[in-house]
Amino acid sequence: MANILVCDDDREIVDAIEIYLKQDGYRIFKAYDGEQAMEIMKKEEIHLLIMDIMMPKLDGIRATLKIREYSSIPIIMLSAKSEDTDKILGLNIGADDYITKPFNPLELAARVKSNLRRYTSLGSLNSESKAIYQTGGLAINDDTKQVTVDGEPVKMTPIEYNILLLLMKNQGRVFSIDQIYESIWNEDAIGADNTVAVHIRHIREKIEINPREPRYLKVVWGVGYKIDRQ
Repeated sequence: MANILVCDDDREIVDAIEIYLKQDGYRIFKAYDGEQAMEIMKKEEIHLLIMDIMMPKLDGIRATLKIREYSSIPIIMLSAKSEDTDKILGLNIGADDYITKPFNPLELAARVKSNLRRYTSLGSLNSESKAIYQTGGLAINDDTKQVTVDGEPVKMTPIEYNILLLLMKNQGRVFSIDQIYESIWNEDAIGADNTVAVHIRHIREKIEINPREPRYLKVVWGVGYKIDRQ
């Protein structure tokens, strides 16, 4: 059973989310600002966090930045704003997914399930024996779920890991943005360009010496992305 932390300063929203997610068998922890969320994170084993952006004391943006310093659990951002800039901001600071208010509870439940499935496949809740994929100094051990560059470990979020794993398993093959999105998010790629681009940039910042002149993760202009064989 997964433990989910719901953080929003609107107690009615928190209670409503608790009701819907408990029906799926999850154990729910509740917080009403970023500081409370971080205190719960220190005391409990949380597998997924649903975080509102606008909150008192410590907002969702700053709280997510702090949490990402020590945890790679999936984070779904909640916001009343629907502009692309807010979505990109959430992804830039380490969120895995984004949903706007008012939201359909069934959609939220589906996104929770999808993000937990990716988290589980990453090995944080269990592990499966798979393989090692390598090109040059870049390697993924999909048994230990570890990424290394020239022997040094690189910390990645579940989505970053799965995007990189997809490309490493298929070295030399070019994946379009839509193909990457549909493979990783398991849903239709509607407006996926910014979402994928943000995660690609984060991966490059972590695995490339010079992200502007990438050695591993290459763009094929007008087509998509690939990992070159070396």
